[in-house]
Amino acid sequence: MNIFKLIFSLKIIILNMIHLMLLVNRQGKIRLMKWYDSYLVSERQKYIKELSIMVIGRSQRLSNVIEWNNYKIIYKRFASLYFITLCDKEENELIILELLQHFVECLDRYFGNVCELDIIFNFHKAYYIIEEILSGGNIQESDIKEIQKRLTEQDTKLNEEKEEDYQNN
Repeated sequence: MNIFKLIFSLKIIILNMIHLMLLVNRQGKIRLMKWYDSYLVSERQKYIKELSIMVIGRSQRLSNVIEWNNYKIIYKRFASLYFITLCDKEENELIILELLQHFVECLDRYFGNVCELDIIFNFHKAYYIIEEILSGGNIQESDIKEIQKRLTEQDTKLNEEKEEDYQNN
């Protein structure tokens, strides 16, 4: 009987996930958006609009966690950007807040004191960092050095390909 309780509890842990990672500036413009679950386009637009309004209009004195519908909105503001996640209600808030901090630290290490313009002009790198950290809405990699190593490898390969293209033309 205890084995069934263990399997059930593991199943609940596995089902917890992040559904959306969203970066929005203070004016409500989307700078980065990564969905980890399938929603209709109309639902996505509705969620993004509601989330942005809720988070941007919220006082800084209030908690960074909002229970909304069947989800939790966990966010953190860094400089002029809001890093917002839409998670299952059972998700651990502290882990998600730490994940957001981790993501910003990775961006800082790559760009050197990241700002909104870095994300606008190098959105593909920001997406790559998110994809290294999260896979399918679950945490994949937590070691900043490993992520930095993979980013360096990717940059090296891109530079080699550019050099080959330049030499071939």
